[in-house]
Amino acid sequence: MAGGERDPRVRELRGAVSRMRRQLAVLPGELPDRAVAEDELAALDAMVCAGVPEVPRLRRSLLLIAGAVGSVSALSPALTEVRASIDRFGRSPRVR
Repeated sequence: MAGGERDPRVRELRGAVSRMRRQLAVLPGELPDRAVAEDELAALDAMVCAGVPEVPRLRRSLLLIAGAVGSVSALSPALTEVRASIDRFGRSPRVR
């Protein structure tokens, strides 16, 4: 078992990312930035599979995903779950 898999935050984030990916895959209709969201969700999954990810990178991914899905209400609960999972890793250190 990799070190990150013991961390419940990692398991939770992997689950949230997986659910978001599934919901995005079955979303009917055109979503102009669907590929951006799919790529970033794949990157998030790869980060958490590698262990405990860096908080700034998690937050950047969240912003890219949120920007890509925009205000698609069908994805709002899944995006909220991903965000809550990322929040459990703490805040990014402030750059001065």
